[in-house]
Amino acid sequence: QVQVVESGGGLVQSGGSLKLSCAASGKIFRIYTVAWYREAPEKERELVASISKEGSVSYVDSVKGRFTISRDDARNTIHLQMDKMKPEDTAVYSCKATIQDGTIYRTDEYWGQGTQVTVSS
Repeated sequence: QVQVVESGGGLVQSGGSLKLSCAASGKIFRIYTVAWYREAPEKERELVASISKEGSVSYVDSVKGRFTISRDDARNTIHLQMDKMKPEDTAVYSCKATIQDGTIYRTDEYWGQGTQVTVSS
């Protein structure tokens, strides 16, 4: 079955960088839009960035110019490069991928388990 797993979270100082990865596995026919979300304590989940199958990207205003989303379709992996990080970027980051599986060719949304990102001041 199709699975999505995030990696790359951790602790970083303010101004530093981290690169998150969202890897899809299983029998995959096609990956459509993939989005990164984050959820901080006592805050609502926020859409951070997304990338379409064609490569169109969008970002929430608070990360524009600092975060870059990209996709490596050969490896079924989507990355989120986070630079110039701020303490307010601290959250659990999760990816949501819209995937058409290669068995029954059904399209569903798949979520990963999330990865913790902590930015110290």
